Amino acid sequence: MQTRRAAAGDPAADLIPGEWPGRAAPWFRAALPGRAARAAADALALATALLIATLLRHDGHLEYLDGAGLMALSLVAAVVHTAAGIQFGLYTGRWSYGCFEEILALAKTAAVTTPLVFVLDTLLGRLVPRSAIIGAGLIGLVLAAGIRYAVRLLHDQRLRPHPESGTRVVVVGAGEGATQVIRAMLRSPSSPYVPVALLDDDPTKRALQIMGVPVAGNRTALAEVVRRFRADAVVIAIPSAGADLVRELTGLAEPLNVDLKVLPPVVELFGRTVRVEDIRPVSHADLLGRREITIDLAAIAGYLQGRRVLVTGAGGSIGSELCRQVARFDPATLVMLDRDESGLHAVQLSLDGRGMLDDRNLVVADIRDQQRLDEVFTEHRPQVVFHAAALKHLPLLEMHPSEALKTNILGTYQILQTAMRHHVDRLVNISTDKAADPCSVLGYSKRITERLTAAADAAAPGTYTSVRFGNVLGSRGSVLTAFAAQVEAGGPITVTDPDVTRYFMTVQEACRLVIQAGAVDSHGEVLILDMGEPVRIADVARRIAESAGGHVQIVYTGLRPGEKLAEVLLGPSEPDHRPNHPLISQAPVPPLDGAVLSLLDASAPRADLIAVLRWLSESPALPGRAEPAVTPAPAQRSGGRNGKRQAEFTMRLGRHP
Repeated sequence: MQTRRAAAGDPAADLIPGEWPGRAAPWFRAALPGRAARAAADALALATALLIATLLRHDGHLEYLDGAGLMALSLVAAVVHTAAGIQFGLYTGRWSYGCFEEILALAKTAAVTTPLVFVLDTLLGRLVPRSAIIGAGLIGLVLAAGIRYAVRLLHDQRLRPHPESGTRVVVVGAGEGATQVIRAMLRSPSSPYVPVALLDDDPTKRALQIMGVPVAGNRTALAEVVRRFRADAVVIAIPSAGADLVRELTGLAEPLNVDLKVLPPVVELFGRTVRVEDIRPVSHADLLGRREITIDLAAIAGYLQGRRVLVTGAGGSIGSELCRQVARFDPATLVMLDRDESGLHAVQLSLDGRGMLDDRNLVVADIRDQQRLDEVFTEHRPQVVFHAAALKHLPLLEMHPSEALKTNILGTYQILQTAMRHHVDRLVNISTDKAADPCSVLGYSKRITERLTAAADAAAPGTYTSVRFGNVLGSRGSVLTAFAAQVEAGGPITVTDPDVTRYFMTVQEACRLVIQAGAVDSHGEVLILDMGEPVRIADVARRIAESAGGHVQIVYTGLRPGEKLAEVLLGPSEPDHRPNHPLISQAPVPPLDGAVLSLLDASAPRADLIAVLRWLSESPALPGRAEPAVTPAPAQRSGGRNGKRQAEFTMRLGRHP
């Protein structure tokens, strides 16, 4: 490592050894008085402890005290204690005042100081009795810790909001989430919430208090506790609470005329500390799709951290959330591709708060444009690709199947071929539950993309996989968004069938599992996310209608062409095999050679095109049936997984006999 000699006039040349340069020195000088005060308080506590221990040794007889010797040894002990405290980080500002870590450092300091003072006292001629030194070590530790506790208690009392100044809250849960949220509530004078009681089902916590807030019962005692403590709101402080628990507590709170609020799920907190600002009203997403999602952070960081990542469809609901979650794993670059410039502006705004659209990593491009894709991959050289760009509205694609062909099938094929040509290490294709036992244009097109991805995985050295999941709450066009818009317009809420059911997952949960699926060792498989239990859409509509306050009618319109009464996540021949993650099934996919895409004609009659799509989604691979113009890739590779060799097909869309 090279070092630079400080030139004349360089501020670094005038620094005292050990002093921090630049803006750190004023900060250190500002913090020094507080740390010196801590050291002085500890020295005074130790001197007091020596005096007390000596008096105890002499049964309280003052005439036996050697005042000069006691003062001299107190000064020696103060120097030793301060030096040891600096060594253990007691006076370096490493921890907040009075926390457990600081008390541990204080105990270590006392454990070192006591024997050293004992030795020094012997060398100095035994200024105080030896037993007094040992006793002083213990007494000094108690006094120093007591000073810290008193200061911290006074500090917390000063920050504590007035009991009548905020909303009186009963907190459900007495775990870590509750501890964090109560601490946040009680350490801000302007906090809008004042916790008055806790509820927890664990019988071992019945006598527990968190910062003076007692556990008053379990969830069944909610009504009685709300009345006894005159509470105005109930906060579910369990980030891991599932939808079933949220629904149950919602039912218990409804007749009590209190506001029900909730903490975000673990997947949204992403490991950070709970804040007062995180408390929010219960949403329909909390009632439907909330689950605790465990992921392997080390495995995810292993393939994302420091890598060049590209997300297609980055302006959409799934793509934008993927960008936000991928960004947390510190990739070298995050390239966001979409043809919707407004969507790109929104996702950049959510990431950096500026939205200046001045970053080359924001890419306006259409996956239908092969030349543009080559330009993007050449410039950014992505190593990991999440392919989320697609058309997804089932009724529209039933009317316009040629658009499903152009975007979902040919666009995905071009992404796959471009990724192979530019040596992408890992590609994740976002699929849908409509691809399981498909009966719609959307399902056919996405099933074909799963098979094309499996073929690419067999041909490329990297890992190419598809991830399949169902409806995402909060995404554009989701049922909740549609129902909310219908309520806003005054109704009615339209439901296709009273018995129709769908799987639901929040967008954060879905994207987190997609990222986890990207770390799974997969070979030609589709990864299916566990969506929990299916939900009756009629029940969702009724709940939204009731929460609207007024009378909103629910109208049943009948299933549309291509729609199922109940969706499935696994096809008839797909086993529910979960070797790597309890929420991710892995099912084999028969690969489909891209050469057969030349059989597809975007200008063919609608019925004919749909018939071919259905056939390709169900047929075995047909590498020899089409007559494509075969063009070797510019850089063919060999020696990959199983000696695989890449081949690229240039598609000719036209009629075939």
